[in-house]
This record gives sequence, structure tokens and C-alpha cells, in this order.
Amino acid sequence: MQQLPHRRGRTLGHRAHSYDLAATLLGMGPTFRELTVQLAQVEPGHKVLDVGCGTGSLSIVAKAWAGPAGEVHGIDAAPEMIALARRKAAQAGVDVDFQVGLIEDIHFPDDQFDVVLSSLMIHHLPGDDLKRRAFIEIHRVLKPGGRLVVVDFEPPTNVMLRTLATLLFGHYMMQTDVRAYPAMMEAAGFAGIEMGRTSHWAVSFVRGHAREAEYAQS
Repeated sequence: MQQLPHRRGRTLGHRAHSYDLAATLLGMGPTFRELTVQLAQVEPGHKVLDVGCGTGSLSIVAKAWAGPAGEVHGIDAAPEMIALARRKAAQAGVDVDFQVGLIEDIHFPDDQFDVVLSSLMIHHLPGDDLKRRAFIEIHRVLKPGGRLVVVDFEPPTNVMLRTLATLLFGHYMMQTDVRAYPAMMEAAGFAGIEMGRTSHWAVSFVRGHAREAEYAQS
């Protein structure tokens, strides 16, 4: 029997079977996932890690972009999510490796991945210390110059829109702001950090590169 990791963040394992439908109804369905992989600039032959992969939908899209020569792994703290992701990949005939695992203690060696994806996951980590640890771990497993793309909530500043976002997504999800991530990423060793909007009105992205040796020495 696989030993389950000790998890400190909030998981959505109890919602595994309704997660995809809810995401689609909230405007974060197939088109949104395609745009996320596009933001990450996944290319044929890339080795990709999807942290907090949930039901595996984003990982499966990433595999289509990485192609037969590419390699995609997905980790999630919720065994229920991983079980569903494995079934989904098997039914689609897609070769993606899904494993129970923690973003703050990634079980892969250093310098393994060209791209790491994180979609609507970082806000589930309680406290800035755990978030900082997650970014350090992601930086560790990225190859020098490898790319991280984080997609997460940016609570609207407009009072009416923020109220609507709270009603749709819940008060908890509006407590973490993606605009706090660039400083954490820079402290973890990322360079070339940029932010931007996604196609969703309440979601933004942060993108950065694992710092290369010559950059770190400057």
C-alpha cells in the first residue's frame, strides 16, 4: 500500500468527481487549460511537471503539446484526485504519470523538468512559509532556465466584482492574491518574472525562469 504524504494544505479530494464540471461552469474548462499550456510554451520533447494536478486534465493537455518524445508527470496530495486522473488518462490512451505527492516536498531529483505548471493550487497552501517552500522545491526540480507558470486567483479591486468572486469561488479563495507570488519566486531563485491576465476575469498568471548559473553569479 502506498504511504500517503503528510499534507498541510487544503485538498479537494472529496470533490474529485464534480471538480471538472465545476471548473467548466466557472469558465475554467478546456479552453482555459489550453491557454495555460500555451502560456507555459510547452514544446515537443519537453519534460513537464504539473503540481497540484487535480483530476489530470491540464496534464493531459500538456502531454498533447509535449508529444510522444515528451514526458509529463502530475502530483497531487489527494489520492482521490490521482485515482481519477489515472482513470481519465487510461481512458484517453494518454501516457501521463500521476502520483500522490506534495508540492512542498517534491519527490523528483534536482534539475529534472523543462516546465512546471501550477493551476489554481498555490492558494490552497496555508501561510506564506509553506508557499515559499513550494517555490523553492519547484525551482530545485527545474532545469537551469526552465519555466514555471502559476495560474491563480487575483481578487478584483472593484467592490462589486470582488463580492461576485467571493460568491462564486468562496471567501477562502479570495484571501490569497497571485500578486504576492513574484516576490516569493524571486526569493526562491527565479528570474525574468512577469505577470499578466488570463482569459478569466478573476485569474492571472505569473511566469518565471529558474535562475541560470551565470545569472546567479552576477
